Amino acid sequence: MQAIPIAHPAEQPAAIPALGGYPTAVLCWLLSAGVYIAAKWVAPEMPPWGLCFWRLLLACAILLPIVHRHHGAMLALLKSRPLEIVAVGAIGLTFCQGMIYRGLNDTDATTAGIIMAMSPIMTMVLARLVLGEPLGLWKALGAVAALAGMLVIVAHGNIGALVQLRFNIGELWIVGSAFCWALYTVLLRRSKFGLELLPLVVLLLGAGALVALPFHLWEIFNDERSALNGNGLLALAYLAGPGGALMYYLYNKSVETLGASRASMLLYLQTLFVAILAYLLLGESLHDYDLIGAAFIVLGIVLATVIKPRAVPSKA
Repeated sequence: MQAIPIAHPAEQPAAIPALGGYPTAVLCWLLSAGVYIAAKWVAPEMPPWGLCFWRLLLACAILLPIVHRHHGAMLALLKSRPLEIVAVGAIGLTFCQGMIYRGLNDTDATTAGIIMAMSPIMTMVLARLVLGEPLGLWKALGAVAALAGMLVIVAHGNIGALVQLRFNIGELWIVGSAFCWALYTVLLRRSKFGLELLPLVVLLLGAGALVALPFHLWEIFNDERSALNGNGLLALAYLAGPGGALMYYLYNKSVETLGASRASMLLYLQTLFVAILAYLLLGESLHDYDLIGAAFIVLGIVLATVIKPRAVPSKA
């Protein structure tokens, strides 16, 4: 998103969050799931990088007036740290989203949604390597379980394919997207830009669109799907509006109300919504390997986020 919303530095959640924040967060992840459906629906007619470029550019344009009070701080940050803004925006938005759209040419939206559920586990591992954050036994076991689930899905449950390294190219693109999202999240924590979430989102959307432009221009001359038709315009309208600007805005509101950690944990609703919408709107169904892989990924998430290590009693 990730086709999923912008990550953020860790924040202290409210002690007792308002219940009204939960419907906002649920609607946010429902709209995010719709991005997978729209991108899969229009994949035969619109190339991935064009979809990525126009979504980022239009979402940025829609949100820019909303954050007008922060324009001065946004411009100052852009002048002082332009390369960091472009690099983080490219990894978290351009490459993450472009890889999802490219992968959806060759795999189901349901499978893509399940693989993307691995990104928080990848984030934990990268945070250990890049930031030195503690991993711990249960998080490490969770990462191994989630990795096993991803391999089952990518290999379609075929052990022979694992041994011979025969994988579905579409699912490899989605794995690359999940890795980009995890790396982006870690880099964002490390950068500490010191700007409120929504204005930072707008800056990164603009940077992501700038990086996506050369890829889109290449498609115009090399991809027969580069022309926007009726279906492409409908999909883009959803991706930029309800699935773009509105989704980011709702996520920002859910973070304000629930706190960062609670709002982020609801991300896993996205996978459920993708499966339901793909079944209802695209006629997709879960494969056996999807279910097995999802079970391993859920186990990994539980091990990494639910089980807490026992506190070592201090010596008197």
